[in-house]
Amino acid sequence: MQIDQKWDLLRSLLSEMRSVILAYSGGVDSSVLLRAASETLGQNVIAVTSVSETYPAEELQLAERFAASLGVRHRILPTEELGREEFTRNSEDRCYYCKRELFGKLRQMASAEGISWILDGSNTDDQRDFRPGRKAAGEFSVRSPLAETGLSKQEIRDLARRLNLPMWDKPSLACLSSRIPYGTRITPALVRNIKAAEDIVRGLGIRQVRVRHHGDTARIEVDQDDLIRLVSEEAKLKIVDAFKTLGYAYICVDLEGYRTGRMNEVLPKEKRRQARP
Repeated sequence: MQIDQKWDLLRSLLSEMRSVILAYSGGVDSSVLLRAASETLGQNVIAVTSVSETYPAEELQLAERFAASLGVRHRILPTEELGREEFTRNSEDRCYYCKRELFGKLRQMASAEGISWILDGSNTDDQRDFRPGRKAAGEFSVRSPLAETGLSKQEIRDLARRLNLPMWDKPSLACLSSRIPYGTRITPALVRNIKAAEDIVRGLGIRQVRVRHHGDTARIEVDQDDLIRLVSEEAKLKIVDAFKTLGYAYICVDLEGYRTGRMNEVLPKEKRRQARP
């Protein structure tokens, strides 16, 4: 099926839903979905952005601006995963507990508003990775129209570009807790430290970055095209000095570069399959 056909199918699917609440992060996936929903459902769409210390504050500002540009209703929903032991102990199903809290609150909101459908921005690529949050989505009957219409991450970016969406080439974003190996306790201070480290690398003009925390070692992932820039003499001096101030004794660069789901690669294949819906 061609991308134009998938876009038409997406709009048709949304039109049939009549009214929806969308878990809106401000990333390219949920932004494309929000654009389609706003065109087909108008004021029968509520975009909800969750906020906590695990997501950068600047992402909320971007989400607010885009929702306002579409004229859709937009609500901010504080979540408290860092106050929950089942999340902070950082077991392999950490994401399940985070999504269960979010989708549970969205279901309450939907009931109060008389809205049947809750949506998220998951796509077909997400189905190939370890995603325990999908179990929570199933428990609260959350639908993923992008995946349902067969849209991949690259196709979604292509659509965003065609639609002139400002975030069409925005780097992928994930919860800051995803930088921490399973079994290492998540604390607000650690999350803030990781955010500060990634901001340092972005300050060098590198857009896609992950700083993985391994105790006193920071492992930096960037796109392959940025590896040369990252290890230039000037960049090395800035990064080493700043990271040691943050408490890291060792700073290393991952030669394989960035790719999504990196911290899940240590899990057995069978475990990763179990998390799929």
